[in-house]
Amino acid sequence: MECLCHAAVRWERCGSDSVMETILVIDDEADVQYSFRRMFSTPDLRVEGADSGEEGLRAIAELRPDLVITDVRMGGMTGLETLAKIRARDAKLPVIMMTAYGTTQTAIEAMKFGAFDYLLKPFDVPKLKEVVAKALEASRAMKQVVSYEPLLESEDYDIGIVGRSAPMQEVFKLIGQLAGSNATALITGESGTGKELVARAIYSHSLRGDKTFVAINCAAIPENLLESELFGHEKGAFTGANTQRVGKFEQCNGGTIFLDEIGDMTLPTQTKILRVLQSGTFERVGGNEPVRVDVRVIAATNKPLEEAVAAKEFREDLFYRLNVVRLRLPPLRERASDIPLLVNYFLRKFAKDLGKPVSSIQTEALAALSAHGWPGNVRELENVMQRAFVVCKGEALLLSDLPPEITKREARPTEAPGKPLPEAGAPVVDSDIEGLARALFQHARADSDLKIIPTVERELIICALRETGGNQVQAAKLLGITRATLRKRVEKFGVRQMREFN
Repeated sequence: MECLCHAAVRWERCGSDSVMETILVIDDEADVQYSFRRMFSTPDLRVEGADSGEEGLRAIAELRPDLVITDVRMGGMTGLETLAKIRARDAKLPVIMMTAYGTTQTAIEAMKFGAFDYLLKPFDVPKLKEVVAKALEASRAMKQVVSYEPLLESEDYDIGIVGRSAPMQEVFKLIGQLAGSNATALITGESGTGKELVARAIYSHSLRGDKTFVAINCAAIPENLLESELFGHEKGAFTGANTQRVGKFEQCNGGTIFLDEIGDMTLPTQTKILRVLQSGTFERVGGNEPVRVDVRVIAATNKPLEEAVAAKEFREDLFYRLNVVRLRLPPLRERASDIPLLVNYFLRKFAKDLGKPVSSIQTEALAALSAHGWPGNVRELENVMQRAFVVCKGEALLLSDLPPEITKREARPTEAPGKPLPEAGAPVVDSDIEGLARALFQHARADSDLKIIPTVERELIICALRETGGNQVQAAKLLGITRATLRKRVEKFGVRQMREFN
């Protein structure tokens, strides 16, 4: 993944992707264009200039830039008029507005009409670099068409969801069905299973695929700022609100917004989300005038929202509004047959990204990767593969290139030297349970998002159903619970019914 780093004097772009990106600066002051060239020009990033809105539109048609930065006040066509024409031609092209008149409403109006952000002159250089970095990242994200066809033979896609297992085939079918509609969707699954990638696939192939896509991680933004980030605020709404701010819902009007980790959202913000879904309107923080938007919402969470509803931590009416179509992403351990495909995918990805001629993997290394439990799911596998590429010295990944936690499986209590496996029916002793608990704690330390008790409970239910061929009576007997309790647990954890276990 590329990153944009801020240097003290010059802009430096990290990553090995050699595709040239272009920033077009539209400003009638030559000094401003020169300043942008000095700050941002690198071998991978060029800065072009235009002296007017009319010239800028011609340059956009010729250069097809990745980002446009335009002044608000210019001779001839104004910046706002230029923005309107740009948005009419290409709604995915990010446009940053510049103004020396921060107290006027012009820049605010520009945000309403779809500008990515606006900057005040004279520039705060660190803030400028941060906004430009985010805009370029958003530009890349909206251009990436996420493939959900599991065909690794094809070399012509940049990013894809990989898998041929039965659980992933069900995911692909739902993505296709969701892509053809404007329905609200709820994506559930453990951390690291690829929920945002699925949301991007739905967006890329949807009726709004040519409009704006905005992703918000609700857990990463402090709760006192999240409402303002989503809905904006009026001037004076709170301490530090020196100007009116337009939120992501307004910026995304006509497009798609992805609310990741929505289970971490506070109840007051949930109420506003519910109102948007019901009526398409909301009020900015500190405001009393309704703002109307047309935005498709895709939400995701790694938390069991049914439990949060029962605990009065999540609004029941919002849950049902979000849960129009539910898409559960299986953890990697439930689709272990996809691990070789994912390894192959990451081999190609990192060979390109890191510029290393690594094209194969040792059989023993692949076996070790396939045998691992992957509590961190696909994200953990990606990190392990990237680490292996960094330390790899040849053209093939070796077992020795993998981290110790992958290559050295700790002996379970029943595998300890000199201790035979217990016979069927033999009593389970405390040391067996203690050893199992220690192994689980090790996984929990490696993945802070892992919740041991619900994870173990769900896996025990799945294993019992598999062991008994899907017979709930026998599975309940194995688990030492009643059939009614088993049914409740099956429903609670979203365990698929009998056909998966026969």
